[in-house]
Amino acid sequence: MEKENQSMVTEFSLSGFTVHLELQVHLLGVFLSIYVITVVGNLGMILLIRSDSRLHTPMYFFLSNLSFVDFSLSSCITPKLLINLLADRKVISYAGCLSQFYFYVVFGTTEGFRLAVMAYDRYMAICNPLHYRIAMSHRVCVSLIAGCYLGGIINSAVHTGTMLRLSFCEISVINHFYCEAPPLYAISCTDTNINSMVIFAFTGIIILVTVTSIVVSYTFILATILKIRSAKGRHKAFSTCASHMTAVSLFYGSVAFMYLRPSSKHSQDVDKVASLFYTVVTPMLNPLIYSLRNKEVKDALKRVMKKKRDICM
Repeated sequence: MEKENQSMVTEFSLSGFTVHLELQVHLLGVFLSIYVITVVGNLGMILLIRSDSRLHTPMYFFLSNLSFVDFSLSSCITPKLLINLLADRKVISYAGCLSQFYFYVVFGTTEGFRLAVMAYDRYMAICNPLHYRIAMSHRVCVSLIAGCYLGGIINSAVHTGTMLRLSFCEISVINHFYCEAPPLYAISCTDTNINSMVIFAFTGIIILVTVTSIVVSYTFILATILKIRSAKGRHKAFSTCASHMTAVSLFYGSVAFMYLRPSSKHSQDVDKVASLFYTVVTPMLNPLIYSLRNKEVKDALKRVMKKKRDICM
């Protein structure tokens, strides 16, 4: 009878953030605004980079791909979050839950690899400027992007595969606003030690490899920048890296906090805030960080606006 009850699960309930209707309405307004800014900011960044030939460089090729990943990551989570804030029954089907988990891990992992690739691109541009165009050819850039997606797909396939071995009780309430691994493990009727070890090992290895490559890249970058005699040259070099380092700190800080703590230290309410930050807030902030701190992006935006004004006149 126990096995039959476990196999009967066809949907999960999502607890979300609160049961108070008034607060849900306020949260709906906040998250809807964030998602609109995320969509407009990231898709706008992609269109701007594609439309301006001066931005057709490896750096902006990677930035446009980062914008696509940010848009996709947020779109895996936020629309369902908004629907559940309006719904009386905050549910997600079993298949929908696994699909959301799969794509969330794909794009989350891809973003981590993408940030490491962007650090390598800055290293080549600043430390090896004479060989930059050859080393970062279009073919190389496409290969690096494909590798990022491949890493995301493999990592997600492993975790989704281990998720399929779990069984759940007939009444399953996920104490979260989307299908995340730790809350799903908490309601499983199956021993989840293997799942926890796999997610800790894979996440740890990915963070170690990507963060190490970022740190090594920026160590060489910093050493090179300090050798630049011109204050203007140092400022320009620092400004091109500052946006990327801000994005790296936001993303890896929240991911490490979420996944690399011992299970005994997990607080589900705190985990919700950490998850909210890197799945909803960070994808909104990235295009703002890169556009507000990047002169070339601001100049490109001015050129586009001027062109539109000239057409209207």
